[in-house]
Amino acid sequence: MASGNISRLTLQRLPTYLSYLKGLPEDGPPNISAAAIAAALELGEVQVRKDLASVSDAGKPKIGYLISDLIQDLEHFLGSGVCNRTVLVGVGNLGLALLSYAGFAEYGLHIVAAFDVNTALVGSTVNQKPILPVEELPSFCREHGIQIGVLTVPAAAAQSCCSALVAGGVRAIWNFAPVHLQAPPGVLVQRENMASSLALLSYHLKTQSITSGKIEMNSRQAEKEIGGK
Repeated sequence: MASGNISRLTLQRLPTYLSYLKGLPEDGPPNISAAAIAAALELGEVQVRKDLASVSDAGKPKIGYLISDLIQDLEHFLGSGVCNRTVLVGVGNLGLALLSYAGFAEYGLHIVAAFDVNTALVGSTVNQKPILPVEELPSFCREHGIQIGVLTVPAAAAQSCCSALVAGGVRAIWNFAPVHLQAPPGVLVQRENMASSLALLSYHLKTQSITSGKIEMNSRQAEKEIGGK
């Protein structure tokens, strides 16, 4: 079963395994192999075996994994069913989208309130969640036992909001702001770097374009050589 030394990369892959397994047809085979999981998710089979062995003993030689047991082990490890009280700071376009998304509950994230500096928003609700003034952030977090803070604020405001969350006792911060945040030991800051993801996409398109161009040039050259004979 799970050890205490699971790497961050393994942790990031575990929800992907869980989502894939829960999406399999209910009337399908009861077992699945590591090779099948690896092929479906475009991962290495050895990596899949290592990842799953760190949280589950559901795998058996020549049989594979009993899907129901593996799902149960993954859900238990990832804390499905556990309610992590969460606040969101910054009710812009991204913040509004996250507030409206119902899928977080499956992973134990329960947003109970949002905060913003915009007085036109304060006092309203989004998806039955109140929007409160950012000045009340530390006291609200302490009084309501908030465990996770989601930051969807501009870069210039991110560090001060992070500090306010820490002052309120929050020990896990999901940061969507394009800036590196300073936090004391014991506080985990998970940054979603959209610029990095976009750079990877752009690089992929660029390399595909170059490759396609080379193939086209080689094809034209071959046609010329054939035509010259």
